[in-house]
Parts: sequence; C-alpha cells; structure tokens
Amino acid sequence: MLVSDIQPAQAQTVGDSGVSWSAVTAGGLTAAAISIILLLFGTGLGLASVSPWQNGGLSVGGFTALAAIFLIIVQWVSAAFGGYIAGRLRTKWSGLHTDEVFFRDTAHGFLAWSLATVIVVTVVAVSGGAGIKEAAQDVTASAGVAAQNNYFVDELFRENTNPAVGTAPGLPPQPSGSADSQLRLEAETILAHSAVVGQLSPADNAYLSQLVSAHTGLASADAQARVSDVVAQENAAITKAKQAADTARKASAQLAIYTFVSMLIGAFIASVAGAIGGRLRDAY
Repeated sequence: MLVSDIQPAQAQTVGDSGVSWSAVTAGGLTAAAISIILLLFGTGLGLASVSPWQNGGLSVGGFTALAAIFLIIVQWVSAAFGGYIAGRLRTKWSGLHTDEVFFRDTAHGFLAWSLATVIVVTVVAVSGGAGIKEAAQDVTASAGVAAQNNYFVDELFRENTNPAVGTAPGLPPQPSGSADSQLRLEAETILAHSAVVGQLSPADNAYLSQLVSAHTGLASADAQARVSDVVAQENAAITKAKQAADTARKASAQLAIYTFVSMLIGAFIASVAGAIGGRLRDAY
C-alpha cells in the first residue's frame, strides 16, 4: 500500500460506522422531493395529452412511450441530486484507502436512492391514487357493460316500424315498452350467459326469437333475424372490449418494464453522483 493512497488526517477509530446516516437522509429526502415534484408535473402533462374522445389525444402506445421516457428523466435528475448531496455532505473519513472511500461514497449514493424510492412508493401508496383509478375504471367498465346490455335488450323488443317487415299471424304488434320487466330480465340473463360462454345456444336462440315475435308482432323469420343481428352486435362489442383490455395489459407490462429499467439507471446514477460528491468533499 502506497503512502499516497492514504488520506492525510487522523485515523478513523475502530468501530465507527462507515455510514453517515444524516447525509443519506439528506440525499434521500432531496431525491424524493424532486421525484414527487417531477411526477406531479408529469401527471399534468399526461392529463393534457389524453382525451376522452375517440381518436383524440395520444394512443395507448404513445402514452406508454412518453411515460417511460419521463420516468427515466425523473430517475436521472432525482438520483443525481440525491446521490450528490449524500456524497457531498457525508462525514469526512480519515486514514482510509482511496478505494474504500470510493466504495463508501458510492454506497451512500445508493442508500440515498433507496431511501428516496421507499419514500416515493409510500407516498403513492398512502395517497391511494392507483386504487382510486382502478376502482373508477371498474365502475366505468361495469356501467358501460350494463348500459350496453340494456341497449341490446331494448333493440330486441323494439316495435316493428318497418311496413316491409311482416308480422306474425294472430299477433298484432304491441306498443313499444310493453315487454314486462320479467321478460326483459330473462332476455338480459340469456344475453349475459351467451357473452360468458361465447355463443348463443340453439335453444336460447329459438326462445328469444319466440319472445321477440310475441312482443313485437314480427314474423318468426324476422324475429330470428333480429335476434341474430343483436347477438352479432353483442359479440362485436365483446371482441372490441377484449382488444382494448389486451392493449391496456400490454401497455401496463411495457410500462412496468420501463419503470424497472429506469430505476436501475437511477441507482447507478445515484452511486456515481455519490462518488463525485464525496471526492469534491475531500478536495476542500
């Protein structure tokens, strides 16, 4: 070991802690504060870039890419500041090999990043933002499915207003809305079951056709055609919903991977920044 590799100062007492927790806390709080500020700014940008209107705003893929880039930037900035503060404010060690000093400085940067990560995750979890968002999505999706199912039932029992379409012999068309709630509930149940199993059974198809014919005055063939048309619309709506759910699932998976990569980058930058801060601290 060369004499130049030892920092000139009083030797460190055996048993002294190699961690300056005050510096780590300062760096962690700094990184957490910067992360929260930037995340709030990013939330505003995200809300401004999306739109409730169809084909408006960013697509799911575009929003995911933008969110990934922003997360990386947040990690870079917050980790750099937090790691540098932790390294610059740590207690000056004496009588240690330069390699040991370098290791401790990088460890201080990493510890500051770890503390900031725990703080940010805790704040997000306590705020309940994710839970509220999921609950709102579930309520919206449930309301949308219920409304769509009611629409299909209404379409089944609409009054025959087309003179070109024949009526069943002996069954004059009844006024719109004459189908009682029990029959509507039964039709809703049949359509819901067909949505679950993926198809309408021949028996249910024939029964629905009889209900439609009896309560609309349509001929049997026309009632059958209406049932087939409504079932086709329902299947198309289900397929569209599944595609949207699959797109959201893929976007969430990609965002999780991007978050993982950005956090690894943040840990590395915090460690390097801690070493830089420690070296500048020892230089003065």
